[in-house]
Amino acid sequence: QIQLAESGGGLVQAGGSLGLSCAASGRAYHNYAMAWFRQVPGLDYEFVASIAWGGASTYYADSLEGRFTISRDNAGNTAFLQMNNLKPEDTAVYYCAAGTQLGRFTEYYRRLGPYEYWGQGTQVTVSS
Repeated sequence: QIQLAESGGGLVQAGGSLGLSCAASGRAYHNYAMAWFRQVPGLDYEFVASIAWGGASTYYADSLEGRFTISRDNAGNTAFLQMNNLKPEDTAVYYCAAGTQLGRFTEYYRRLGPYEYWGQGTQVTVSS
């Protein structure tokens, strides 16, 4: 079992940038695919981005239009989400998630299903 802790959320004006971090502790971190999801109150979790355990493969939500970048530092047991050109509709609680990667890193890792460990979330608010 691993524990995840997000940091880096906050308030930013539209067009600005924020970087989120997700620190993992507990069992070996290297076999886990990582992902970021977000949630607006009253709505379902929305997939943002995911990254394979080796870091070479990533997926992004099509709606992001290339504004976000996911990365990871396995030596430091940390995953990151760099968010640029933020828009008010990006306002949400952002969650980091981890799940054992079984074989190839496929489109399946865009879904909630693979991720068994979740952080507490960090609020991102983008003002217009």
